[in-house]
Amino acid sequence: MRVKLGIIRCTQTEDFCPGTTDFKMIRTKGGAFEGVDGEIELVGFINCGGCPGKRAVLRARELADRGADTIAFASCIKKGTPIGYPCPFAKRMMDLVREELGDGVRILEYTH
Repeated sequence: MRVKLGIIRCTQTEDFCPGTTDFKMIRTKGGAFEGVDGEIELVGFINCGGCPGKRAVLRARELADRGADTIAFASCIKKGTPIGYPCPFAKRMMDLVREELGDGVRILEYTH
């Protein structure tokens, strides 16, 4: 099974993290991608749009419109890596994205 993946990351971490571990997890099929049998194609890598994360819904929709069948929220959002500050809006943002995209797009709450 081929996965077409879009990743949404925290705007606050862009200055600290180039997404290296996210990309490694895709390549090695580790973290949230463990157990994926087929190829993982990265469709897009974008930030949430800044606090409080409302723009993540529009960005997730755009990733889906461009072919993503899976949206992963980078670990910086829930875990706060590497800055040690988890997003206080993470749950609400993920719920809104799920509601917008429905059952046709798989949601992953972390990458690694």
